[in-house]
Amino acid sequence: MGRGHLKSHRCRQPRSRSRSITPEPMGDREAEPAAPRTELEEITTKISDLNKWRDIFSFHGAALAGEPPETLEPPETLEPLEPPEPLEPGTLRTAPPPVPVPSCSLRPRAAAPSPRPWTRYTTRDVPRADPSPSLSSSKGLRQLLFGNVSHRFSCEWTQACFRFREPYSDLAYALEAEEGGTRAVLMAVQAHIIKYLLFVRNTEYTHLERLCRISCREQGTALAAALADTLWAARGGRMATVCLITTTTHAAPSRDHRADSFTERVQLFEFGEKAAAQEFIFDHINCFRGEGSHGVILYLYSLLFSRTLERLQEDLGCTATPLLKSSSGNITCTEALLSLLLRGRAIPCELDVGHEPWRGSVGGGDGGAEACRRSPVGYLRRDRAPAEPQVCRGLRTPRLPVWLCGTAGRHGVLFSTDVRLLRDWRVERRFPLLLCSGRRAQSTTARLTVDTHSHPWEQGRSEDPGKRRPSLEMAIRSKWAGATITWNGTDPFF
Repeated sequence: MGRGHLKSHRCRQPRSRSRSITPEPMGDREAEPAAPRTELEEITTKISDLNKWRDIFSFHGAALAGEPPETLEPPETLEPLEPPEPLEPGTLRTAPPPVPVPSCSLRPRAAAPSPRPWTRYTTRDVPRADPSPSLSSSKGLRQLLFGNVSHRFSCEWTQACFRFREPYSDLAYALEAEEGGTRAVLMAVQAHIIKYLLFVRNTEYTHLERLCRISCREQGTALAAALADTLWAARGGRMATVCLITTTTHAAPSRDHRADSFTERVQLFEFGEKAAAQEFIFDHINCFRGEGSHGVILYLYSLLFSRTLERLQEDLGCTATPLLKSSSGNITCTEALLSLLLRGRAIPCELDVGHEPWRGSVGGGDGGAEACRRSPVGYLRRDRAPAEPQVCRGLRTPRLPVWLCGTAGRHGVLFSTDVRLLRDWRVERRFPLLLCSGRRAQSTTARLTVDTHSHPWEQGRSEDPGKRRPSLEMAIRSKWAGATITWNGTDPFF
């Protein structure tokens, strides 16, 4: 080779075989004697050199183009460089090719989510100095829930969580809620889940298929939406607080405050937008639906802190009525708590304004107008006597045809898949209502037919209709007076 040519340090070959990346002048080649070689050897050598550089440039080009790192393999010739050989006088040295970037540095950091302005969340101080409830706040919780600071939740409550039935089944939308005090909370959340699946979620399915054809992930999405809706409504649409259990104990027990192993480890997360709260709950959905997660109690704490302890005291007024009542070891929900679950306000009177007008302001507004406001989901109960006050109009006629139904301490959810039911009086002449009881014995959604223009049950006026008919039918008649209810072959329960 000529003395004025560039020499490559990548090829460890004899000097007579080294190649340059620049064209060789014809005059120098003729002037310097070289070993004779065949035309085939010449072509093979050029192809070999071209392949080496093609591998190098294709590797860096793929890295810059964002190709997955698993497909980026450095060429075999790229090995750690040895000290270069001494050059002869007048020989130029070429710069070595750039060292390839390791594939691990090109791998995207999947663990770090992309920043979005609406997904920010911050811990809230309760009191202001600590991101967890203090001892005084824990006492305030128990005072509001039980009426004293020494009472604790029963085993039924500590073991309760949000468990769904099998995905893609007839009751894929349904929560499991057996008899007990937690059933009211579970069925109230069930009403919001049905509202979301039927009337909010975007899907190609219609009617009852919207409830049945859902996966385990979609069950979690529906639960997160239902919880976020109620927490957001509790603060009046301005903020939501979510409680989670951590491994750190934040409040030490005292003489009048017994520890329960989880309230002292609760941490609060506050959100300024409902979408952020819903996403956070979905990311931590197993904290509410997992076995041993205390999911129902965590949700109840989240609801109370979202409303704030001060506003709850204002809602309850001077009555000092606790949100839970205990009788013979059974802890059940009061109607003030049901009002908080359905309307976002713990108003102790769930009575119709015409029967029992609410005088004075509650939470800064007129109580009578607030009672008439239509709720997202409704509430029906059995009227045990003609003189018993009715449920307020805002709950009997909600914005969407979904009702929590309470009869003799047991709760279920009545609903219709036709959104026109409460908007067009002609649809109310004869229509179906679907029932979810939450019991494990229920294998399919019960279908009832309500006829508001036929009253055969009124023929025996001398008998008490409440004793002759299931209490659920009497609850339905508190909304549609005189209606006939057909169970369509299903054994009446409740």
